[in-house]
Amino acid sequence: MHTNAMEQLFFQLIQEIGEDVTREGLVDTPKRAAAAFRFLNNGYHRSLDNVLNNAVFEADTEDMVIVKDIELYSLCEHHLLPFIGKCHVAYLPQGKVIGLSKVARIVDMYARRLQIQERLSNQIATALQQAINPAGVAVVIEAKHLCMMMRGVEKQNSVMTTSSMLGLFRKQISTRSEFLNLINR
Repeated sequence: MHTNAMEQLFFQLIQEIGEDVTREGLVDTPKRAAAAFRFLNNGYHRSLDNVLNNAVFEADTEDMVIVKDIELYSLCEHHLLPFIGKCHVAYLPQGKVIGLSKVARIVDMYARRLQIQERLSNQIATALQQAINPAGVAVVIEAKHLCMMMRGVEKQNSVMTTSSMLGLFRKQISTRSEFLNLINR
């Protein structure tokens, strides 16, 4: 018998599709699947303070900071299937900056939860705004959704793009345009 509830649930799921869970290739699958599912959703066990880990620094620059092409892996909350893509983040410092890796860690913290892409974009932008109170934050996510590629409409080349613009990125078209031009190079 399996030692925890999640392993037992995966055992039952495999049985329900008509498989023999006791065959050689599947004996340890409930345990492996439970471990993988916990890893893919480990964002629930992280907080913004924990991720930032005091890596907020005083800075006198007001120039745009951009981190682009951050790999993104998440699970769609509707079908529990992956969506995979890249995230571009920018902010306009107002006395504070954060460590470069912290931007990617913020993306990962929210991506590693059951998600919809629209909410994910907004959560990343809001977290950065909360962390360092910049004059503006911009987040663009481009992702392919396996729930659309493997099932349903089965369109393999579709890419969903979402954005969240706060502060000057929302108010000033020139600031937003500069960001969009820089990430599309």
